[in-house]
Amino acid sequence: MRIASFGLAALSLAVACRSQGPREIGATDASAASPVTTARVRVVEAPASGDVQPIVRDAVAAARAPAGHPDAVLLVYVGATWCEPCQRFHRAAARGDLDATFPGLTLLEFDLDRDRERLAAAGYTSKLIPLFALPAADGAASGKQVEGGIKGDGAVAFIVPRLKGLLGPGS
Repeated sequence: MRIASFGLAALSLAVACRSQGPREIGATDASAASPVTTARVRVVEAPASGDVQPIVRDAVAAARAPAGHPDAVLLVYVGATWCEPCQRFHRAAARGDLDATFPGLTLLEFDLDRDRERLAAAGYTSKLIPLFALPAADGAASGKQVEGGIKGDGAVAFIVPRLKGLLGPGS
């Protein structure tokens, strides 16, 4: 029964992702249809509406299921278009600069300006951005997070060791 429910939930998520669910930033139609490799950092744009907890919970399952990797990790990533450290980190992830350091990492990206209230309702709050947060099993914030960055060329180098600390040994 549980396997059938999981299969139905995965199918529902796949259909939802096609229409209005999370979508991978920079993915083309061809890459979205091909199997996902966990050897790279994925940045997945969160839907512009809906409760955060079920979105996060479903994204955690989706990050693990396609490649059959129970060790794949999803972080909630909160940035903003005007945030320079966010822009630099985002570009580094898109270029593949972080793939060797964080294989199997998926970042579920929210925009602070658009999503502040619904993020706060799920416990994802911070004084600084970017925010990287480990979700709890129910999709709410676990309280384990790192926030903030620095401007300039050292932005990514500043964030990476802090993310390694958040993700723990082996990251």
